[in-house]
Amino acid sequence: MDTPENEAFRDSIGTINEEGKRKWIFPKKPSGKLYEYRKYVSYILLAFFFIAPFVKINGNQFLLFNVLERRFNIFGYPFWPQDFYIFVIMMITGVVFIIFFTAAFGRIFCGWICPQTIFMEMVFRRIEYWIDGDRGAQIRLDKQSWNAEKIRKRGLKWTIFLFISFLTANIFLAYLIGSDRLLRYIMDGPADHLSTLFSLFIFTGIFYFIFSWFREQVCIIACPYGRLQSVMLDNKSIVVAYDHKRGEKEKGRAKFRKNEDREASGKGDCIDCFQCVNVCPTGIDIRNGTQLECINCTACIDACDDMMDAVNLPRGLIRYASEENIEKKAPFKFTPRLKGYTAVLVILVGVLIGLLFLRSDVEANVLRLPGQLYEHKENNIISNVYTYKLLNKTSNEKGDIHFKLKSPKGTIHTVKQGEIIVPAQGLTEGTLFIEINASALSGDKNRAVIEVYSGDQLIETTSASFIGPRSYK
Repeated sequence: MDTPENEAFRDSIGTINEEGKRKWIFPKKPSGKLYEYRKYVSYILLAFFFIAPFVKINGNQFLLFNVLERRFNIFGYPFWPQDFYIFVIMMITGVVFIIFFTAAFGRIFCGWICPQTIFMEMVFRRIEYWIDGDRGAQIRLDKQSWNAEKIRKRGLKWTIFLFISFLTANIFLAYLIGSDRLLRYIMDGPADHLSTLFSLFIFTGIFYFIFSWFREQVCIIACPYGRLQSVMLDNKSIVVAYDHKRGEKEKGRAKFRKNEDREASGKGDCIDCFQCVNVCPTGIDIRNGTQLECINCTACIDACDDMMDAVNLPRGLIRYASEENIEKKAPFKFTPRLKGYTAVLVILVGVLIGLLFLRSDVEANVLRLPGQLYEHKENNIISNVYTYKLLNKTSNEKGDIHFKLKSPKGTIHTVKQGEIIVPAQGLTEGTLFIEINASALSGDKNRAVIEVYSGDQLIETTSASFIGPRSYK
């Protein structure tokens, strides 16, 4: 059965033409109140992206995601592999927050906060407008033969794109290996760090490919979030929506005629100017309803409001609204589903805050030496040998380390002579003996509670198994 003409858009995406080939999108340069707000948000986030790896708190990089060495800094707090459970809770909390926000407000994250959108629309696309011109000029330039003007404009644009991609790759690398190491590598020269240079070229190539060629297809094809929104949204979700009740009315949309009374004629307020389509960065017609390609960038809202002003009709034909609001004029409600998401989110945030407060600055692991039995000494003393590892998660050195046995009553002797020091963000290992009188043991298997001190300060409490002779139960 043939697809109705008004439903044909569902059979393909906006970046594919009728022959199934890539359809290059040339969006009109957006303008308007919401676009100005988006620029402010984007500039703040871009500044954060470029500055954050060079900001330090207590000697720790503000944000660091060193996957190879398994070291992470989040807002200046270092996290180690031993803190992986906290990192998992953070990720789950983030996912639930995105689900909650999407269920309530659609893909507002994509249009306002997503790095792909910010770089594409606020950096690379604005450079394109500066060099190639607006939509009409870009279309003409694309169809133009390779003369001096086209070579000059393409060469300049691609050179700037490559430079920005290279700069972005360097900043991205600073998040992975640390800004101090990156600056040291730069000072040493690329010849001394060829593997890092190779990684840098790979990242540069990826960024250049995405923003110079793949572009909006990242949001449409590669990103799974666009497809996930279809199961997160309902008719109560606030999205960028076309008010079809007002836009179509009884006789549908029609071109505007000067001095006509559209209310009396029964024509909708949509004047079929296609400005909302021309300005869309993913090439869709928002009048067809919510589509996976829509990133809620609000460019169509600004374009439509400008046209409504021009023909003296009320603004808001395209606006943030829910399907229920358009159909029934129903206001936004905090639905049971949103209340459920909120409850889960509150619980996760509470658990995360609790884990962060309980997280110790120094982690101690004391384990019995494998294959070693207890030793029976004079005066009825039972001795076990252990290895210990002390991990300092802070940027301050911990000195004068000593151990005390909290329970049962006994003594601890370390093998190392002299002061034990745990370096900043470092690890110290060693061997110790725990000696307990047999009369204090409750059987052949006991639990020894060990306190770790730095000077007079208790920095960690841990435990280890202690074995004794079965006859002393």
